[in-house]
Amino acid sequence: MANAFENKRNVARKTTYVSVAANILTATLQVGVGTLAHSQALIADGMHSLADLVADGMVLFANRHSNVQPDADHHYGHSRYETVASLFLGILLLAVAIGMLWRAGERILYWGHTPPMHSIALWVAIATLILKEGLFRYMLRAAKRIGSAMLIANAWHARSDAASSLVVAIGIMGSLLGVRWLDPVAAGLVGLMVGKMGFSFTWDALQDLSDRALDEDATERMRSLLLATPGVRDVHGLRTRKMGDMALVDAHILVDPTLSVSEGHYIAERARKEILKEARVLDALIHVDPEDDAPLTSLEAESAQEQSTPGRFDVYDTEYSEERAQLEAAFPSTTTPHCPLTHLPTREVLEECVQRALMPYGLAFESITIHYLHEQIDLDIYLPQNWCIKPTVEDTFPEGKNEAAVPRAVPTAQKLAQQLQVRRVRLFCAVTL
Repeated sequence: MANAFENKRNVARKTTYVSVAANILTATLQVGVGTLAHSQALIADGMHSLADLVADGMVLFANRHSNVQPDADHHYGHSRYETVASLFLGILLLAVAIGMLWRAGERILYWGHTPPMHSIALWVAIATLILKEGLFRYMLRAAKRIGSAMLIANAWHARSDAASSLVVAIGIMGSLLGVRWLDPVAAGLVGLMVGKMGFSFTWDALQDLSDRALDEDATERMRSLLLATPGVRDVHGLRTRKMGDMALVDAHILVDPTLSVSEGHYIAERARKEILKEARVLDALIHVDPEDDAPLTSLEAESAQEQSTPGRFDVYDTEYSEERAQLEAAFPSTTTPHCPLTHLPTREVLEECVQRALMPYGLAFESITIHYLHEQIDLDIYLPQNWCIKPTVEDTFPEGKNEAAVPRAVPTAQKLAQQLQVRRVRLFCAVTL
């Protein structure tokens, strides 16, 4: 990343110095010759080149400061210096355009008082056109190679200079042929072109300073990278915002809700590394969701409600012995004090309620795992090892799965779920190997 920044900075500095040399040369020729040859259009184009010099200074300033590494006051770095430079460049061009249009308007109103023009103005305009077009092609090629929006803007600014020089050349040629009002009209057209470019730069910079997102294609590439990460089931809440030429990315990834915190974090870190492979991504914040927390449609919400009935249980809850039936009869279900629970209670409240529910059976849990899913609670309760037995396949696992020890002499998970008013309870034995 540091090498990329340094390379970008070097290329930007080199191309800008070339632009500075070209603008000094053209501005001197245009203003000097335009004054001697009585060409308002050539003088206007020279003022445009002087504005370019100021713009080049802004680019050099932004290039120097935008690549400074993050510090205590700028945690995300200084990339927006480029955007601020583009904003000032746009404002400068708008001011120059207004001045050009004002002066051109005056010359159009009083074009009959304009002194005859010298042919040298035409040769200077043609030479400027060739120089600015060559500068545009050189700068655009370098800007695209390093992916700098600021340099691309500066390159197209050079193309606008070439276009304005073409207009100036046509105006001067018409004036030399006797149509003397074409010169101030050409100056006015140059002013309009400069004003359009200034408005474009200003508007784009304001949008970027307002946290404009990346385009749809770039956003979809980010989504594809996240979805390609092993363990990521879905992606939602994907947001991007520009930081100069770079971008910040926020995203929510959906993972298996039964994973441990550390595994979920591991998947998120892998997803973040995939995103950071994109050259434009400065940083990424990945949030792990055990369920899709995007807003549901009314039909989806109704379906989720139907699936959230308390008291659901799994294969571990099968009553497989007379001992359990006798125990259930000896310890009838009673309402646990302070339960049913409030909506999505804390671990402390849940642990107290579970302990109260197990007390009539002479039990104390080893640990519990809580799953907050779909605005409901699933509980995995781990009981001491001495309360577990190995059931027979026929008694407990009708599908032939005899994989784990199951609780004995305890209430069924279904009864606990109903008593605690949670969606599901699963009972496990805390077996130490």
